[in-house]
Amino acid sequence: MSDIKKRRGGSGKASGRFLLRIDPGLHAALRSAAAEGGVSLNDYCARKLALPLGSLSALDGGWQAVERAAALFGDALVGIAAFGSWARRQAADGSDVDLLVIVEPRVALTRELYRAWDEQPVAWEGRPVEPHFVHLPAEGRAAAGLWAEVAVDGIVLFERGLSVSRRLAEVRRDIVSGKIVRKIAHGQPYWAEVA
Repeated sequence: MSDIKKRRGGSGKASGRFLLRIDPGLHAALRSAAAEGGVSLNDYCARKLALPLGSLSALDGGWQAVERAAALFGDALVGIAAFGSWARRQAADGSDVDLLVIVEPRVALTRELYRAWDEQPVAWEGRPVEPHFVHLPAEGRAAAGLWAEVAVDGIVLFERGLSVSRRLAEVRRDIVSGKIVRKIAHGQPYWAEVA
């Protein structure tokens, strides 16, 4: 029996209780997500921790990016998804990791957001993480461009109330139905809504 267990008189069995210290912004984002889900913060975190994520070490840079975004936006953070060549497993030596960082409409999308991110840059697997700050598109409206790219190969790292996953599913349905199509201009692919 370890010295700590001896001092505490413990049997080594888990009590089911522990204290977790996290960034206040991440705390606010998690609290907001729990409220949207209609559960306590404790229940929300327990459910998230119980999800089959595989190796957490593979998501290390991803969690650092989530913490960074949560520190910047707190409860205004709606979701985060990795996309692009890294998500497709086609990243070249100099490629970065693209992140779609979705914030509430009350956050103005300005260059200042990128400057604030750059004050404490994040790396994932030795690659710089490049954020793309956006608002969640309105439901019922086709969302082409960046949203279509994320819908095809994005990996949702964090979201509140499944709002990002549901919107991405809607975009995928628009792609399948032909409302959004992938085109090429000057050798570069892009997504556009069919008129």
